[in-house]
Amino acid sequence: MKVVVTGATGRTGGEVAREVAERDHDLVPVSREPAGTVAGADLQPPEDLPALLDGADALVDFTVPVASGEYVAEAADAGVPAVVGTTGFDDEGLATLHEAAESAPVLKASNFARGVHALLSVVREAATALPGYDVELTETHHNGKRDAPSGTANTLLDELDDARGEALDRTYGREGEDPREPGQVGVHVRRAGNVRGEHEVMFADNDEVLSLTHRAESRGVFAAGAVDAAEWLPGHEAGWYEFGDVIGDGGD
Repeated sequence: MKVVVTGATGRTGGEVAREVAERDHDLVPVSREPAGTVAGADLQPPEDLPALLDGADALVDFTVPVASGEYVAEAADAGVPAVVGTTGFDDEGLATLHEAAESAPVLKASNFARGVHALLSVVREAATALPGYDVELTETHHNGKRDAPSGTANTLLDELDDARGEALDRTYGREGEDPREPGQVGVHVRRAGNVRGEHEVMFADNDEVLSLTHRAESRGVFAAGAVDAAEWLPGHEAGWYEFGDVIGDGGD
């Protein structure tokens, strides 16, 4: 299959490009970098994307929200399924992706690690089983990550809201005199070094503490999941999909 990878010189985009090549797919790496190669394939400029999408089976995007919206819209115009790993979208950016999903399949995920989706399930169960327990969320990423909190952290927070049946008051860090109030969830963001990604959700009350943690040891885990999604998505009807659909359908 032919896979177009936008953001192919980025931290995760480069891993995706290499994973595509290792699976013997036809890789088309796209980047704003002026020249060079990724996984043995010549970089292509974003301006040529409409032509590059001709005959493509999937687009995989790990860029920034503004560029991602443009790339996914172009893919939808060409009828090419799009897998989106970019995070940090505002409401308008998400609306652009949903509009594209009316014309072609669009799969959006904040995280393509299978362990994270197991964590989401367990967090949902814990939040339901431990009503009234205090909840704190801490996430750590490399020093170059732009959005804070991470997309995965926001997804975890949404799961907590759904499980509790209410929108928890998201308190981002604490300073000075700031006692905890009922219905709060503390959110703490760390950016340092080359940390691939770590998320911890802590429940505490009744003289006990439950900590649930996922740590990615390599960006390859995200790349593998994204390419799994790119292999799964072609052939599906236009619409909005999530990585859980890939796992639930038995994707390898």
